[in-house]
Amino acid sequence: MESLISKGNAIKPLNKKRKRGDAQKRTTKPLPSSDLTAASISRTTSLPKSLRPTSPPPGQVSKHAHIKDLKLRAHLNRQASNAARAKALLRDAELLLTNDAGTIQVENEMERTWRLGQKEITENVSQEAAKGRQELKLDGGPYRSRYTRNGRHLAIVGKTGHVATFDWQTGTIQAELQLQETCHDITFLQDQSFFAVAQKKYAFIYDRDGVEIHRLKAHLEPTRLEFLPYHWLLVSVGNTGYLKYQDTSTGNLVVEHRTKLGACHTMTQNRHNAVIHLGHQNGVVTLWTPNLAHPAVRLLAHLGPVVGLSVDPSTGGRYMASSGADGTVKVWDCRNWKGAVREWTTRGGGAELEWSAKGALAVATGGSVNVYTKPSIQTSFVPKVPPPLYLTHPIPHRPLTSARFCPFQDILTIGHHTGLSSILVPGSGEPNFDSAEADPFENKKARREREVKGLLDKIQPDMITLDPDFVGSLAPPPKLTTAINDKRDIPFARLPRLERLRIEGKAEETEINADANEVEDANEEEGLESTNDKKPAGEREKRRMRGRGKSLKRHLRKHRKNVIDPTTVAIRAKLEKQREERRIAKEIAKGGTESKKSSALDRFRRS
Repeated sequence: MESLISKGNAIKPLNKKRKRGDAQKRTTKPLPSSDLTAASISRTTSLPKSLRPTSPPPGQVSKHAHIKDLKLRAHLNRQASNAARAKALLRDAELLLTNDAGTIQVENEMERTWRLGQKEITENVSQEAAKGRQELKLDGGPYRSRYTRNGRHLAIVGKTGHVATFDWQTGTIQAELQLQETCHDITFLQDQSFFAVAQKKYAFIYDRDGVEIHRLKAHLEPTRLEFLPYHWLLVSVGNTGYLKYQDTSTGNLVVEHRTKLGACHTMTQNRHNAVIHLGHQNGVVTLWTPNLAHPAVRLLAHLGPVVGLSVDPSTGGRYMASSGADGTVKVWDCRNWKGAVREWTTRGGGAELEWSAKGALAVATGGSVNVYTKPSIQTSFVPKVPPPLYLTHPIPHRPLTSARFCPFQDILTIGHHTGLSSILVPGSGEPNFDSAEADPFENKKARREREVKGLLDKIQPDMITLDPDFVGSLAPPPKLTTAINDKRDIPFARLPRLERLRIEGKAEETEINADANEVEDANEEEGLESTNDKKPAGEREKRRMRGRGKSLKRHLRKHRKNVIDPTTVAIRAKLEKQREERRIAKEIAKGGTESKKSSALDRFRRS
């Protein structure tokens, strides 16, 4: 036992003088730390993130010196420095993202990328990427499709009522239904656990196994569905012409807007600001938010019905593409709406449109699908000729009813009358994904954590605006500031009501005259003549007979006793001064002398 204790250094030997030979043989080691506890745990622990030394913030960071509140100023300075540091680190992180979207490159100017067919592309790509080329022949079309946010699961719906959801990479079917009624659209909710179907009369929500969970009776005859993931809102529009927002986390109907433009069959969302774009039968495109009962933007895009809409996610929602029944395709700049950036005509009438994550525009019309890439489709060009074609694929099964790009994959899925066709579009997908945002390889536990975090970070519907950058920004200083009687500057909100109305140009002459008459009546009660009014007595009497009576003015004066404003204080001071002058004048008229204030030196005055 004593040997074990001595091994554990519990009993230290006495300090003895060491020999010089031993001291020379041993190598010098750094002295241990004086804190034995910190030295024992330093190897297996680390400082928390809040205490770790961070990189210094960039130099050009606003200091918010104009804010007097020290706590608020420190909070804003911290936010600004964190945002600037994140931008600097983002530029450094781009060096680590080695995967880049690889488009088809030609060897000389005489070659064209659109001459390559799907057979040559599948032979020259990897075996895993070639699995995306599929042909699904199904009965019950035409079909529409929708992918989840991570691009792992696919939902399809046929017009005759065939509904199915499955993992397209493994081929595992999750749910398959035969609803035996007309279905118009389908969309996933927060993930593959729930999906909504726009059926003939109502919108229905089903779970992963295909069990009906909810019947949304408020959504009558829906034709298109969209889900806003950051707000947990299911949006529908239908034959009734009403745009409705349903909160899927609480089950409440948030708001419904009457478009007043009839039945609507075209809808899409701007993923950057969650604004809903609607295309109507009279060629008008409208932009809607839950907090406005009228369209935020109203645009006459086509001379006929609008059949296709899509917003570019690669540029932060700056560009919108629209197609009409007359066969025209137009690209719009959502920042100014001063006319189409690019316009051309397609064959086969109305076209289905879809933007990819890297800015490739797919136009499905007639019997083929054409893909156009940047920057040609976003560069202003006056002649109405098609931009340079990147890729094309013929599909003989008409009509083409939908086009969807798979997230994080170079795959385009086209829905048509006999099923679905998936083609490879090199360079169309985003190669780098954020696992905290949408993870294609997430497990059950990660999905639950992401769902709970999404509910905690849920954004209120009132925050949806055309410019989402205003959230978290400082309000501009008020411009409506003025000075009463050129004495001091007072904020607009603290001005008297009459002064605010005068600044806004809404003050009526009756209110101004009422205040002037009130001063005159006060002077007349004290026996004074108005200094501003030099008109004859008859004319003054005639004017006094019009307007408000004297009793009403007394009533208003009685209720304004507790109201303090600079104008009332000035009037009262003026009346008090005039009353004092009148009293002194009466004493002088009686032969008396003006009473002077007594002084402390009056006692020494000789009598």
